[in-house]
Amino acid sequence: MSFKLFVGNLSYSVTSQQLSDLFSQYGPIEDCVVITDRQTGRSRGFAFVTFTEEKGGQKAVQELNGKEYEGRKLIVNQARPRQS
Repeated sequence: MSFKLFVGNLSYSVTSQQLSDLFSQYGPIEDCVVITDRQTGRSRGFAFVTFTEEKGGQKAVQELNGKEYEGRKLIVNQARPRQS
């Protein structure tokens, strides 16, 4: 079962590919999306990374939460389900 993470406090210059490369060290990734503003196309400073297995996602949370990346301390935790 997949395991989705919220990644916050990203530098605005970080791309989905860079983030995917960082998180793939902890396990196979299904999807990695840096959220962008619809009008400007600029990063909003957060992303979602979906692991194929919970084990890899949990390890990424332990290793990367609070770690400095591109000059900012990452916030990494399990994503909450969307509210309707």
